[in-house]
Amino acid sequence: MALIPPFSFNCVVAIGTRDSGTYPRWVGTGTLIGRFFKKRADNQRQYHIFIVTNKHVVEGQKSIVARFNPLATQKAKDYDIPLVDRSGKTLWREHPSEAMDIAVIGINADFLAEENVRYDFFQSDNHLMPIAEMSALGVSEGDFVYVLGFPMGIVDPDRQYVIARSGIIARLRDALEGHKKDFLIDAFIFPGNSGGPVLYKPEIVSLEGTKSVVKPGLIGIVSGYLTYKDTAVSQQTGHPRVVFEENSGLAAAVPVDFVMEAIEACFASLNIKERDSIRPANS
Repeated sequence: MALIPPFSFNCVVAIGTRDSGTYPRWVGTGTLIGRFFKKRADNQRQYHIFIVTNKHVVEGQKSIVARFNPLATQKAKDYDIPLVDRSGKTLWREHPSEAMDIAVIGINADFLAEENVRYDFFQSDNHLMPIAEMSALGVSEGDFVYVLGFPMGIVDPDRQYVIARSGIIARLRDALEGHKKDFLIDAFIFPGNSGGPVLYKPEIVSLEGTKSVVKPGLIGIVSGYLTYKDTAVSQQTGHPRVVFEENSGLAAAVPVDFVMEAIEACFASLNIKERDSIRPANS
């Protein structure tokens, strides 16, 4: 019994940097999202593919590394993605609001196909659950979610296997009512999870008078965990000596609405031709 759509595991890539030697230091997670482009005459839908992660993962970097698994059982392939061109122009795009912790990078899907790598993507017109839909379906605090990513840079030396963790929606009503541009989940998030997808867990059981939500969907992108501070006080002087900052177990996530706004900004800035679009790799 699968509660996470199996293709989802191939929609996630490890993101690293080469700032300390040739082997990447894994610092974040990338989520692959396909922007619907058009429907062909043969009824096949075409998409442009983007890697979505957090702005704080790519800021200040000249390039990043994205890891993909080959279709066969060979070792994973690491691809260097430039973030700045020779003229110093930034090749990634952020959300129009600088306060949003979202970065988007367009990728060449034809190149991935030529390299025979395994990948999938969340379809913008099929697999996303934006705020309005969550509200209509009755999604609320206490509903279960899954988080996919690479916490603490845990990446297998030979292959890429994403780590799944479970949690619940901790606070959502302020986002549903438009007062906040993020929502909170109760799930342990660590460095390396940044940019990973938050997936809604479908349920067939519900309280009397409420609807069960049987559809899984991408509801957001992890931004970071919330911390709390614990101060150690000297028994002799009564003054603070050490401040410990700990993971609270709560994490902020950016709703897919704002993720798509960032993707649209990236799409508009690129010279994308029809031949650059591809058919979906999942159903």
